[in-house]
Amino acid sequence: MSEGQSKRRVGIVGYGHLGQYLVRRLQDNGLQHGLELAFVWNRDANKLKGTVPVELQLGKLTDFLERRVDIIIEVAHPCIAQAHGESFLKAADFMALTVTMVKHPNSFRLGGHLGELAQGAQQKRTVLYDGPVRRLCPLAPNNVNTMAAACMAAPSLGFDGVKGCLIADPDLPDYHVVETEATGPGGFSVRTRRKNPAACGAVTGAATFTAFWSSLLVCQGHGGRVYLC
Repeated sequence: MSEGQSKRRVGIVGYGHLGQYLVRRLQDNGLQHGLELAFVWNRDANKLKGTVPVELQLGKLTDFLERRVDIIIEVAHPCIAQAHGESFLKAADFMALTVTMVKHPNSFRLGGHLGELAQGAQQKRTVLYDGPVRRLCPLAPNNVNTMAAACMAAPSLGFDGVKGCLIADPDLPDYHVVETEATGPGGFSVRTRRKNPAACGAVTGAATFTAFWSSLLVCQGHGGRVYLC
């Protein structure tokens, strides 16, 4: 950071594996990138004890304005963004985790009948859901971020026109997979496939941590718009 350049204050909402990683990076490398840790909040505040300085622990999430943050990163649960996202955006730049993958059955966090299907998919590759993203979002809020981002990036299709497919594959013990396909008239199509190393049962792939840190470094203000990172 050049002399005289102001630091951007960052609040972390959620203290799971990704939240802990970002806190460590901000504490170890933040200043050289012009970033300063402003607060850390977690639903279970006991998880912060011994690892996050008391002065950086935020007891009530509604008190975040007191910390004068420039960027808020939500890495907790989608319900947090639903409840507080609007107020976050009024006071700061707000980023959310946007990665969804085809995973080992134990790596999914699903509700309702999808959770039962995933647990029953320990022996063979199983399609858990195949249909409009809108219906999938409330059933798998931790596993549809990529799909939701695609819906927002393609407004002519939206949440009803973009198709989402969740697959549990017991033969993926070491990585997660994201596949996208765009089709057009005359048989035109483009397909991409990404493999992200991950431990069996891990919700977050290894490359996601550094990718999220890179997104934070280039975040310079939302300007009233939504950016997909």
